Amino acid sequence: MRISVPTEVKNNEYRVALTPAGVHDLVAAGHEVFVQHGAGEGSSMPDAEYEAAGATMLHDAAEVWARAELLLKVKEPVASEYGYLRDDLVIFTYLHLAADRALTDRLLGAGSTAIAYETVQLPNRSLPLLAPMSEVAGRLAPMVGAHTLMRSSGGLGLLMSGVPGTRPARVTIIGGGVAGANSAVIAAGMGADVTVFDTNVARLRLLDDHFQGRVKTAASNPLDLDRAVVDSDLVIGSVLIPGSKAPKLVTNDMVSRMRPGSVLVDIAVDQGGCFADTHATTHDAPTFTVHGSVFYCVANMPGAVPNTSTSALTNATLPYIRQVARLGWKDALRADAALAAGLNTTAGRVANAGVAAAHDLEALPLTDALA
Repeated sequence: MRISVPTEVKNNEYRVALTPAGVHDLVAAGHEVFVQHGAGEGSSMPDAEYEAAGATMLHDAAEVWARAELLLKVKEPVASEYGYLRDDLVIFTYLHLAADRALTDRLLGAGSTAIAYETVQLPNRSLPLLAPMSEVAGRLAPMVGAHTLMRSSGGLGLLMSGVPGTRPARVTIIGGGVAGANSAVIAAGMGADVTVFDTNVARLRLLDDHFQGRVKTAASNPLDLDRAVVDSDLVIGSVLIPGSKAPKLVTNDMVSRMRPGSVLVDIAVDQGGCFADTHATTHDAPTFTVHGSVFYCVANMPGAVPNTSTSALTNATLPYIRQVARLGWKDALRADAALAAGLNTTAGRVANAGVAAAHDLEALPLTDALA
């Protein structure tokens, strides 16, 4: 199969969809891999390493896309790439279509087959291709939150750990999944007073056992969450419903009652965000203010640490890439129900129930998509 890896063009997106080691693996299996010049530079993976691994290097993005049967990306296609979409192309990337009607329409109009990393789902409901980036974003959230709490960044001027005789920062984490648990690891390690909210009591028991009292857990309900958010110095939103828009759990009214200089970090921004006032920001301009509180809503947080993120992503995606390259996308999805759950669009139809519901469209049954 012809597999292409273009350079990411989203603002400050330095990740790349495949490491040189991943290229070597696919070339050894008999596939052709085309990599755009400079695609790995931001991840400290130079062209020479890709060439040594067997990649064919191309300068022109249009040619990289045109040669692909399977195109691997990190972030969803942006407007400048819409013209490259076509009906015989399979795209494997993070898509987050429930929060992006424009891209959904373009994929449907082009007839492209789009498989989303974030909706590939194992029988135990875990998300193996979202997990590595959730781990990275989760661990970054308390770090960027701590930086934003500094007065020079617009925060209230609070040290996460405090010092003897002063209080630590109060951190509320909404969602105890992979991202939330990783946020709790770092926030607790920084000495903050951490509470994790989740609706899944079994998950809270697991977290309570894991942290051995270093982190508090709370069953999520509107009243208790309201009180905790208003009293927090840092709120981290990490709620996820696979394929669907994130629920809006922190209202504008709640933010209006928080201390000026409090910070809110929305990891769920790719899925529309779980704060009512969330809108996507970039690494160039990461924050905005609402009622005196500072929102950090960068839509590609793991792009800040691309060397780590690229390696973690390839570790997770490569087994699935091998399947698609070896069998073709239809047979690969027939053989693996987890991968089949990643199918979002094909032949001008939406094939994911969450995406279809978000845009009030009819979902194409998977059996029909694979017929």
